[in-house]
Amino acid sequence: MTAATAAARSSNRAPDVVPVRMLDACAVERLVAAYGAQLTRVATGAPIPGSYWGEPEAGLVGRRVYVRDDTPVHSLLHELAHFVCMDEARRERLDTDAGGDIDEECGVCYLQLVLASTLTGFGRERCLRDMDAWGYSFREGSAAAWAAGDGAEARAWLAARGLIDAAGRAVLGQSLVGFGASP
Repeated sequence: MTAATAAARSSNRAPDVVPVRMLDACAVERLVAAYGAQLTRVATGAPIPGSYWGEPEAGLVGRRVYVRDDTPVHSLLHELAHFVCMDEARRERLDTDAGGDIDEECGVCYLQLVLASTLTGFGRERCLRDMDAWGYSFREGSAAAWAAGDGAEARAWLAARGLIDAAGRAVLGQSLVGFGASP
């Protein structure tokens, strides 16, 4: 997202994207915890600590991913993916700006799609649509076109770091199967 997109969105009605409140809260918390991070919910209308672009975007400080009920799921997944893609030294000093280079940012964008696939009620296709609606910008013209094209480089970057397996699934110490399942 560009600064111009963020400024335009803050003065207009937000795009139609899936907010965190629409997903199973336990499933989201388990996903975040599976990577050693902690989901921290912020009260409606309160500022979101560590939000790089401002509310309602998710925030990232240390091992905490901050969200409100109106935080877009794609934003939560993007910030979690930043956390996953960085080393422990960067996590220790993490406050708002995840940093990283362009290859890592592309890896983050692709990993958020992988993680989206683990959440019942959201999924990869909805994440792609929400990324477009929110203003992510790819030279291929859409998030889906990027994922099918230049996304191959991001997949290779993630695989080289052991963050996804050969089938393109997230690699964890435990399986992601059933993260979105309701009891």
